[in-house]
Amino acid sequence: MSLSAQANPVLVLDTMVLSHFTLADRLDVLQDLLLDADCWTTQVVREELRAGSADHRELAVACEADWLTTAQLDTLDEVRCFTKWAARLGSGERDLGEASVLAAAELRDGVAITDDRNATQVARAHGARVHGTIWLLAGACRDGKQTLTAAGNLIEALRATDARLPCSGAEFPASPVSTTSYSHY
Repeated sequence: MSLSAQANPVLVLDTMVLSHFTLADRLDVLQDLLLDADCWTTQVVREELRAGSADHRELAVACEADWLTTAQLDTLDEVRCFTKWAARLGSGERDLGEASVLAAAELRDGVAITDDRNATQVARAHGARVHGTIWLLAGACRDGKQTLTAAGNLIEALRATDARLPCSGAEFPASPVSTTSYSHY
């Protein structure tokens, strides 16, 4: 599914995606790529970013991103959904951001965006719609918002921040991105 395939798709972004785009000084690029989407994150993710800003001051920028609507997850149904995803992920202190993103995406009939492989595997096993950065970039290339070269350069910038992506910029498709390329990321 391409981002342009549906009017204002709901995307819920995880800490990992937001932090690496921020550390690469490319949060503005992410915002531009997602202009046609209804972009969300969660209060849990904002708190994780805030905690991370103690070591990486630049993460404070992501904490304040006003183009992201914040899901609080504080109603009874929201808390139940969050608890369900936390149990599925085996969350203690870890994976709470992913659990909150999966809950917020489910509650909004949206797509969770995370580069956490474990969370992605668990989410897919339970029928959730979840993708990562490579999927976003492949869609941006298909939609004409990004060139393959620019996407490859962005992947390299993200990998320089230790982002765990499934390919390098050079490995990103060298030919026009098909609708099936990287659809599982």
